[in-house]
Amino acid sequence: MRWALVPHMHGVKSPPCVATLEMSENEGREDEGDGDYESLPPHVSLTTHMTAGAVAGVLEHTVMYPVDSVKTRMQSLQPDPKAQYSGVYQALKRIIQTEGLFRPLRGLNITMLGAGPAHALYFACYEQAKHSLSHTFQSKGNSHLANGLAGSIATVLHDAIMNPAEVVKQRMQMYNSPYRDLWDCVRTMTRTEGPGAFYRSYSTQLTMNIPFQAVHFITYELMQERLNPQRQYNPGTHVAAGALAGAVSAAITTPLDVCKTLLNTQENTALDSMRVSGHLTGMANAFRTVYRLGGASAFFRGVQARVIYQMPSTAIAWSVYEFFKYFMTQKQLEREASKGSR
Repeated sequence: MRWALVPHMHGVKSPPCVATLEMSENEGREDEGDGDYESLPPHVSLTTHMTAGAVAGVLEHTVMYPVDSVKTRMQSLQPDPKAQYSGVYQALKRIIQTEGLFRPLRGLNITMLGAGPAHALYFACYEQAKHSLSHTFQSKGNSHLANGLAGSIATVLHDAIMNPAEVVKQRMQMYNSPYRDLWDCVRTMTRTEGPGAFYRSYSTQLTMNIPFQAVHFITYELMQERLNPQRQYNPGTHVAAGALAGAVSAAITTPLDVCKTLLNTQENTALDSMRVSGHLTGMANAFRTVYRLGGASAFFRGVQARVIYQMPSTAIAWSVYEFFKYFMTQKQLEREASKGSR
């Protein structure tokens, strides 16, 4: 008897987070195919997806956070001469040498607070929406349109929670950030810019993240079809597919990420040089400002750091998520099996 996790992605007849019990009269014979698998009832899915998603989200953001700090710095349109970097490694080394060992981790606390609930909703919504949409678009097999739309829907919920955390995080990551700590940043922003400042970049964030997540999920599912057609728990394929999905989607959406960073940070030097009074708002204004300050090449500032950040981050997220789905579902099956044998 052997346990194997087969997520529902391979077909609409399988519910989200499907675990199967492969049974054989001959324990030593090889698998004969998907027909040997029997789907688990769907009632395990929501808690499993939310817990696995929360753990995956926290680990994804914390492990690669120093590189994310570098990305924010490198996307600055008019950086201080002391904060001009030629590469990710050189930037990290210089930040640690001149600003302290823990400076690349500044703002991590707000990211962790937001990442858990945001990713719990994100993965649970994605799995449920994809399962429902697959019935609409394709009666059998994997629908890439359903994957992309489900990822887009999940992003709306995710960003509603993460956008305020993202704003505070990026302000804490900036060179010579004027804020003492997390709560000083929140209080100062609320007092000087109003509560709306925490959602000033929300529309831009969605404009960036919806195509990012659509490409991300389609690429991940496509790679799983090629590398792991039976959709068993296979850490190597989850890491490889996640890394490629992160790299492709990150590179494509870098211009939108640059605009989002400008809206989040309200970079004073850049805005003053453009004689922008008050605060910069709106994606159209952000696009014009970025272009006028640096031309077309400015839209790809920090692309190297963004790809370097997203590849391992996405690989970590998917591998941790798939592992926890496998682990939690296996434990539930074992409990149900022990109850049935009494």
